[in-house]
Amino acid sequence: MSVVTDGRGLVEIHNVHKSFHGVEVLKGIDLTVHPGEVVALLGPSGSGKSTLLRTINHLESVDAGSVTVDGEFIGYELRHGKLHELHEREILQRRTRVGIVFQNFHLFPHLTALENVTEAPVALKRLSKDNARELALGLLDRVGLSDKADAYPRQLSGGQQQRVAIARALALKPQVLLFDEPTSALDPELVGEVLDVIRDLAKLGTTLVIVTHEIGFAREVADRVVFLDQGRVIEQGTPQEVLERPRHARTREFLAKVLG
Repeated sequence: MSVVTDGRGLVEIHNVHKSFHGVEVLKGIDLTVHPGEVVALLGPSGSGKSTLLRTINHLESVDAGSVTVDGEFIGYELRHGKLHELHEREILQRRTRVGIVFQNFHLFPHLTALENVTEAPVALKRLSKDNARELALGLLDRVGLSDKADAYPRQLSGGQQQRVAIARALALKPQVLLFDEPTSALDPELVGEVLDVIRDLAKLGTTLVIVTHEIGFAREVADRVVFLDQGRVIEQGTPQEVLERPRHARTREFLAKVLG
């Protein structure tokens, strides 16, 4: 279980709606993630899990409702009682508080592992090149890749690339870290090395929101499991409550299929 470290990283999602091409994907989501909490989002394909995750750091805008991190909007500001979308530069600055790790890594292929991690702190003028390098080397060591600093993504396994992606997300010291199916693109034998890194993060008190299909991992690491279906939160509770004693028939049906 996680331990709150600095009281930051509160995510508040209120009545969020989102549609694509006339199809409503999120249908009034309400969810609060407390500082230092680890929340696993479960649900069938098309339930809205990844879309919900992407609204937290404004990779997806919302059609209605609001999302705040520590009481602040990422993509908007409130003026005269109305929300106005910020300019892209301002959004990028605010977005640094919310790191995200994608299922397909999204590393820059022409940069080494070290350069991938140092790129954002330097580009955003958070750190000098020397300080960013020092930070990046420490983060690569933290994810078990200190010997791969000069390797390019093509020279790394999928698991190693994902660990570099995690180090890159950590380089801006976010209050919240989002994971979108972080192991789904990996060969089965590489899944464990990525989950081990996430386990360590969970112990450090970073607020984590994880979209995952790894039921055993969710049971072990999450403080709370949230089950979504057809764009709605169907039920939520501790892993024991949701995974072992689900109240809703749809949750029971899903778990029966997933767990076989």
